[in-house]
Amino acid sequence: MSREGSLDAPTRHPIDWQNPDFYNRDQLDEELRRVFDICHGCRRCFNLCDSFPRLFDLIDDSDSGELDSVSSDDFGPVVDACTLCDMCFMTKCPYVPPHEFNLDFPHLMLRYRAIETKAAGGPPFVPGQLAKMDRNGKLAAPVAGLANWGSKRSNKLTRPVMEKVAGIDARAELPKFAGKTFMMRAKAEDAAGTLTLNAEAPGKGRKAALFATCFVNYNNPTVGEAARKLLAHIGVDTQPAYPGCCGMPHLESGNIEKVAEQARKVSTELKPLIDEGYDIIALTASCGLMLKFEWPLILPEDENVKALSEATFDVDEYVVDIAKKDGLPDGMTAVEGGVTAHLACHARAQNMGPKSAEMMRLIPDTKIDVVERCSGHGGTFGVMKETFDLAMKVGKTAARNVAKTENKYVTSDCPLAAKHLVHEVETLNGDAEAKPLPQAQHPIEIMARAYGLID
Repeated sequence: MSREGSLDAPTRHPIDWQNPDFYNRDQLDEELRRVFDICHGCRRCFNLCDSFPRLFDLIDDSDSGELDSVSSDDFGPVVDACTLCDMCFMTKCPYVPPHEFNLDFPHLMLRYRAIETKAAGGPPFVPGQLAKMDRNGKLAAPVAGLANWGSKRSNKLTRPVMEKVAGIDARAELPKFAGKTFMMRAKAEDAAGTLTLNAEAPGKGRKAALFATCFVNYNNPTVGEAARKLLAHIGVDTQPAYPGCCGMPHLESGNIEKVAEQARKVSTELKPLIDEGYDIIALTASCGLMLKFEWPLILPEDENVKALSEATFDVDEYVVDIAKKDGLPDGMTAVEGGVTAHLACHARAQNMGPKSAEMMRLIPDTKIDVVERCSGHGGTFGVMKETFDLAMKVGKTAARNVAKTENKYVTSDCPLAAKHLVHEVETLNGDAEAKPLPQAQHPIEIMARAYGLID
């Protein structure tokens, strides 16, 4: 008997991207209309992102007030507003598989973009270039000072030019590049022998390969350094590893073939470490989501991808697992000023619970507040001219909640989300000097600070 909504845990089907029918526009339109009509009748997702208000306004403003009088040519803005955060699938939609309606709104948006990308011979130029994270990071590292000067929001010389030529909004906060990558720093640290393994700590016997991620490797290596120090302190023998980007930026533009290429490459290079007994630790939520869930849906028959999926942990998830099973070393002290834990969408989509908040609540006498709304950033979505205002709109509620806590730190497993929220709070304040802005941190940096491992 049919049920109104599913009482079962959501499951996902493999993405049939290698089937020629996947790129059939008529079949896509038929599926869009089927799904959009169900969404129109439900409307539970109206407040998640701008995709749904755009869809519902299209229908409400049509001649009949139903989907039958909406042109398929008008569906584009609905797709454009989707950041592939997966929150509709994971937290709101009552009709996801195994329900017979079989809705997967984010992967339908992905299919639309894949068809557009394939038809155009590739993604739009600027997003396509921004998605080449490894190339960009390698080029920027030797000239990090110059690159960071040019990308500063306050630079009135370069940012207007970037907006006009590349479509990158002059108001957007862009990530900085590090002169020495995390992998370079880790190699130097190992050569110098300055990282000490606490061999008697509760986590002794565990081995973990830290999948650096492109952001940590090229932009924020201090996160990787904090993770290594913390894990060594709790007894985990670590080895840095970075075969290449997880491909999330390519997924955003529908370039599934490129994502599959990265999945094959990275999983092949990490498989020997898995065979040696290493756990694989993802240092950012988006990469953890890709390795655990998206790659197995794109390459369901690839044994290396399967093995990697089963061996991968989010770094906060890993620390919490050790704490529950073995305990943590003594010596943590309070983190002064309080912490606001933003639960990143790509962490929530991993269906593992609020591990960052759970981990930081292990710190004694420290105020921890939780913000569960989307930051609005969504990768390139938060920096491009055509979507920047929308990203700020989506993230405004989360930013208000962050500001209300008046904590010294705001953390997120998505470093871009944390920085975006600080920018949002600055915008809400109007005068940045009126109130001190929270400092954007990764949760693992807060834990390392509690143990006195970093300043």
